[in-house]
Amino acid sequence: MGSRNILVTGPAINEHAVNLIVSKGYRVSYVPPYTSEDDLIRIVTDLDPVGVVVRMGRFGEAAIEAAPSLRVLSKHGVGVDNIDVDAASRRDIAVVVAAGANALSVAEHAMALLFAVVKRIVPLDGSLRAGRWEKPGFSGKELAGLTIGLVGFGAIARHMAAFAKAFALKVRAFDPFADEAAFAAAGVQRVTDLDDLIASSDIVSLHCPLTPDTRNLIDDRRLGMMRPGSFIINTARGGLIDEDALLRAVQSGQIAGAGLDSFQKEPPADNHPFWQDQRIVVTPHIGGVTQEANGRVGVDAVEGIFAIVEGRPLGRERIVNHRSLVHGSAARTPA
Repeated sequence: MGSRNILVTGPAINEHAVNLIVSKGYRVSYVPPYTSEDDLIRIVTDLDPVGVVVRMGRFGEAAIEAAPSLRVLSKHGVGVDNIDVDAASRRDIAVVVAAGANALSVAEHAMALLFAVVKRIVPLDGSLRAGRWEKPGFSGKELAGLTIGLVGFGAIARHMAAFAKAFALKVRAFDPFADEAAFAAAGVQRVTDLDDLIASSDIVSLHCPLTPDTRNLIDDRRLGMMRPGSFIINTARGGLIDEDALLRAVQSGQIAGAGLDSFQKEPPADNHPFWQDQRIVVTPHIGGVTQEANGRVGVDAVEGIFAIVEGRPLGRERIVNHRSLVHGSAARTPA
């Protein structure tokens, strides 16, 4: 019998997911959050898991090679930039995602960041607690009537669009890979040029994956295109934004504020310059970390592992590297 071990790169997984693992006769083990590569390789070598639920930290080529029995890497979410997909493909290891399982929670968090930034909740809260009553001379801003540009139009962005429209925002979106029907169903205007979207939006909200093509997508040039006094929201990946450029744009007044749930390096440094500017509202990459989403994502991630291991069909939208798999790929895709 092969390996019966499932590894989770994080301190926990939803109890329903754990029960599913145990019910299948497998054992679940955990890796401390953001453990070093050397420690990760040691743990992987000892356990030789057949499947890994990838949560926190990177799972790279060395860790993949340390597990001869490994057949599937299952992302606890949808962003696979912390997985070496090419190395997995060379070993014919499937990389699967829990597509859409946490989309509603992330979209809610994006809206929370949007309100916090535009309504200046954090600095107002801080000043009031410090004994200052800043009502005299204060001038706020309405969201209704503003234009929000969504970069990417997957499951999260589609929820975001519905929320934004409910608050009377004008919604436009850019996504060269989404079907035209998705825009029509949502009643959202499709923009075919990213620069046009950015230049014509009061709020830019990022909902695209981090790839070599999208790294530093928001840089000095594109920040300079944005309307003076506009806002940026990022609940996707920190690497989408050049953080130095964003800080310059906020400090110059080109950008009125930003709401960020992710960073170029996670966890960020204790002395990160964002901490000193309350126009930048920050949270520790927890947009999708709700009780409800954790339940859905955890179970989906584990079910993805067992679909691969047991040779059951799994939709191609769930398998990131289905085009690169060589052996047994028919069992991994729908009939």
